[in-house]
Amino acid sequence: MALRILGIDPGLRNMGWGLIAQEGSKLSFLACGTIKSDEKQALSVRLKQLHDGLREIVATYTPDEAAVEETFVNKDARATLKLGHARGVALLVPALAGISVAEYAPNLIKKTIVGAGHADKDQIHMMVKVLLPKSDAKTPDAADALAIALTHAQHRGLAQRLKA
Repeated sequence: MALRILGIDPGLRNMGWGLIAQEGSKLSFLACGTIKSDEKQALSVRLKQLHDGLREIVATYTPDEAAVEETFVNKDARATLKLGHARGVALLVPALAGISVAEYAPNLIKKTIVGAGHADKDQIHMMVKVLLPKSDAKTPDAADALAIALTHAQHRGLAQRLKA
């Protein structure tokens, strides 16, 4: 039976999500998209919009596992904090549904997908299309989320062996 993996690229404005299936070494594309929040609304309302959108994705597609990109700290502390709020939603929604959530550093995702830890977004999106030819990511956030799901598919066995 195929394992359904949900990758989540957290963002306050746009939260990307991508769902893949893994059966042994075979990976296949299932769905992807972007959850948007209204920039004109208060932070609390925007977080609720992300929560409700992601909760609907989890309820519709019933993933078995989830993976979220870790936050990188940038020079703008305020932006980093806002991203942290969105990441909290990305971690919370699957956890509330009883789904285990793994976290991956941006450089590990890039290295796993492209082979270099400092790959640019275009390289990542091109490799996602190579690895998942039927994928139809319409936004960079959705493509990033698929890359996160692919990274989890590659590394999940190692993480389970290390726990044991």
